[in-house]
Amino acid sequence: MDAALTASLEDFKKTATQLGEEVAFKHFPQKLLELQKLIESTKDPKSPYHPEHIGTLTDATVYPPPPPPTQNGKTSKKRKLEDGAELSNTVSDTQHARYPETVYANKHLPQLHSVLKKECEDLIALTDKVKLWISLTMPKIEGGDNFGVQIQEEVVSELARSQESAVNLRDSARNDYLARAKICAKLIKYPNIEDYALALKEHDDNQFYLARQHLTDLRNLYAVLTDLIHKNIAKIRAPKGNGGMGLY
Repeated sequence: MDAALTASLEDFKKTATQLGEEVAFKHFPQKLLELQKLIESTKDPKSPYHPEHIGTLTDATVYPPPPPPTQNGKTSKKRKLEDGAELSNTVSDTQHARYPETVYANKHLPQLHSVLKKECEDLIALTDKVKLWISLTMPKIEGGDNFGVQIQEEVVSELARSQESAVNLRDSARNDYLARAKICAKLIKYPNIEDYALALKEHDDNQFYLARQHLTDLRNLYAVLTDLIHKNIAKIRAPKGNGGMGLY
């Protein structure tokens, strides 16, 4: 490589090292404490995570379909725009549905899912920076003392596992909506079976519990990563150093 390209690569590595260490020693501890504060705030009745919301979460009522849009007693198929053009009237979402009745979505849980998704995305982005930093500090593969490299590899693996956990947690909203939709479909089809209404309430109750638990899961991921990196920082920075120390 020419000198300019080599210099650019070195600058990239220095920047990656700076960002990685900043995450490990600043952002990881900060996020750990922020999540701990959020977890403690769930005891406040004003918190959206407070258990008192459980009783108001679910509306298991099956509502009749809305009437079709009418104009002067007749169904309106088209309407005039200001410039004289015609536009087909918006077709009701339930007009061609096999079961046009409605069960309303849970209005409370989406805000909890939004918080979790943001926290998961933050964790994924931060772990990417630390993984890159540690990977770039790995020495050339050769014989001799590779114990420090093994520690680096173990830390990178733990970062990857945490990242995978965050990806799975981020998908919990989609899984919630799909599972809930299936119960609602059964409830609309068989409104006389009370167990479907009870199942819907239990589903929402479980999702509310998981929304709180996932905050603890993320807090624990940050705690483990912070502790692991801080205890092994000497070997992470200088993997080819004295091999007498083990992974904590």
